[in-house]
Amino acid sequence: MIDVLLTNDDGIEAAGLQTLRRALRALPEVRLAVIAPDGNRSAMARSITTRRPLWVAEVPFADGSVGYATDGTPVDCVRLASLGLIEGFKADVVISGVNHGANLGDDITYSGTVAAALEGLVLGLPSIAVSQQSAGGGMGYSGDGGYSFEVAARFVARLLERLEEVPLPEQTLLNVNVPAGRPEGVEVTTLGKRIYKDELRLERTEQGPPARRRYWIYGEDPGFHEEPGTDLAAVAAGRIAVTPIHFDLTYRPGVQTLRSFDLGALLAPAAGQAAA
Repeated sequence: MIDVLLTNDDGIEAAGLQTLRRALRALPEVRLAVIAPDGNRSAMARSITTRRPLWVAEVPFADGSVGYATDGTPVDCVRLASLGLIEGFKADVVISGVNHGANLGDDITYSGTVAAALEGLVLGLPSIAVSQQSAGGGMGYSGDGGYSFEVAARFVARLLERLEEVPLPEQTLLNVNVPAGRPEGVEVTTLGKRIYKDELRLERTEQGPPARRRYWIYGEDPGFHEEPGTDLAAVAAGRIAVTPIHFDLTYRPGVQTLRSFDLGALLAPAAGQAAA
C-alpha cells in the first residue's frame, strides 16, 4: 500500500483535482489523502503562511470520502500533511494537479502547482506536478475553450503504478504537461524559454486623498522560443511533456570560476566603511 497526498493550486473543488482524485482512488494499492486550498491560489509559487494560523475544514466528496481544505497556500498543504494533520497518514508520494492550464518553461517558477511538488522534494518524497493545456490549444498558461482532464488523470495514475520502475534520480520531480485533445505521444524534455508579453496598462485613476493609480502589468498570452526537445515544443506538437526538475539552483560550473576571484579582498574595505 502506498500513501499518496494529492493537492493543487486551483482549489479543492477544481475539476482537475477531482478528476485526478477519482482516478487515483480507483487504484487498489493507493491510500489517498487530499489536502488543498479552499480557493484559487494560482501563481503563488512557494509562498508559505507564517504570520497567522491556518484554518482547515473537512470537505465531503460525492463518493463518501473526505478531503481537507485550508486557507493557506499549496506549499502549506504539503506541510500540513507532513506534520500529521491526518492521523495515521504519512505520504510516500506527493501529486499536485491537475492544473487548469499548462506550466511550461519559465512558468514553473511562478506555479503553485509545481511549488507543491517541490515541497515534496524538500521533504524527501518523490513528487509529480501535472498540468493540462486548455481545449483551445493555446500556449498560454490559462487559455480558452475549457479543459478535459481525463487523459491527464489516467496517465498520472498509470505513472504512479509504475513509479518504482521509473529511473528517476533522487531529489527530482516530474513536471507533466498534457496537450489538448488526444496526445500524439510522450516526450522527455528540458524546460523551454517563454517570451512574455507583459505591459504596464493603466486601468483606473483616483484623485484621493491619497491620489493613486491601478495598473495591469501581466499579459495573458506569452509566446515561446521554438527549440526542439523542450516542454513547450513538445506540447505545441501535441505530445505529453515530462520534464525532470530538481531543487538545487546552484550553477556548479560557476562555482570554481567565482572562487578564482578574490572576494575576500572586498571584505576589509567594506568592514572598514561600516565601522566608520
